[in-house]
Amino acid sequence: MNTKVFEKPFQDSKYDEQQAFENKTNVENEAKVLNTHFQPSQLLKANTISQKTAFDLLVYLSQQQTLVEAALEQSISVVYPEKIYESMRYSLLAGGKRLRPILCIASCELCGGTVQMAMPTACALEMFHTASLIHDDLPAMDNDDYRRGKLTNHKVYGEDTAILAGDGLLAYAFKFVVERTKKVPVERLLQVVDQLSYAIGAGGLVGGQIVDLASEKLHNIDLETLNFIHRHKTGVLLQASVVSGAILAGANEQAVQLLSRYAHNIGLAFQIIDDVLDITATTEELGKTAGKDLLVQKATYPSLLGIEESKHRAQKLIDEAKAELAFFGEKAVPLMAIADHIIARTH
Repeated sequence: MNTKVFEKPFQDSKYDEQQAFENKTNVENEAKVLNTHFQPSQLLKANTISQKTAFDLLVYLSQQQTLVEAALEQSISVVYPEKIYESMRYSLLAGGKRLRPILCIASCELCGGTVQMAMPTACALEMFHTASLIHDDLPAMDNDDYRRGKLTNHKVYGEDTAILAGDGLLAYAFKFVVERTKKVPVERLLQVVDQLSYAIGAGGLVGGQIVDLASEKLHNIDLETLNFIHRHKTGVLLQASVVSGAILAGANEQAVQLLSRYAHNIGLAFQIIDDVLDITATTEELGKTAGKDLLVQKATYPSLLGIEESKHRAQKLIDEAKAELAFFGEKAVPLMAIADHIIARTH
């Protein structure tokens, strides 16, 4: 399996050096796309969840979030030196949508895996995400005082400890995946570690962040550059979440590619809606400072395209994402519904 499956979506950027998945796979035979132990009897239309399927997304998200929160609570103990572990736990357990862990679990179950298989990686993804938020909120970066409705880590523990807490979470996440994952062949686990390390590095999240910082207060940022920033800074970890879940379950190459393209599209749609909400929502709704992008003169999708066109593009990306899931049949309903939720959310 090509373990760099989520590098493909960046081929449209002038900065991208890799050309993975230049041509989309034409899947002619459903059996070739799916894992051998998963053979759905019917297909979903690209943009329609079957009427026969009774699915309550809010209940599903609540149930999965409860499982993830319980696992995260047990993931890190406070030992000596207590301050660093308390700081790590403070941000990790501060709440949030837990979208990345839920995507990982949903993808794993779609491809025939279990919650137990996926949970250590799901927790690690939230550790990576939390670490990125801790660092992103620092005065040298976005300089924010609130995150998830609470004071940011450096406001509580100081900048020095916040930096180390982010570093600690990044390192601990890999240890957690390797030690806690059970009943998954070692070769799959190695592929997941490879996916995760790429996603949080200079080729992924860090690369997006550095271009984002360099672009602040510039008035000549074009759409191509903005796409690069957010496909890397935000999208790549969402994509790794979905792809890792599929790999853990033993999905074949074509199934992984379909899920990778799904995640590629929802990742950018997620950020477009984030940009819109930064303008239209309140600080209380967002759990972080509203209007911050405008204040620091950041290029955003609404600033380049306007709010309505931004929403239109987000919807188009969601439609394309759902089209990638059509071959998976009824078992794709959770991922379909999550895609719709991404553009319907208010925070």
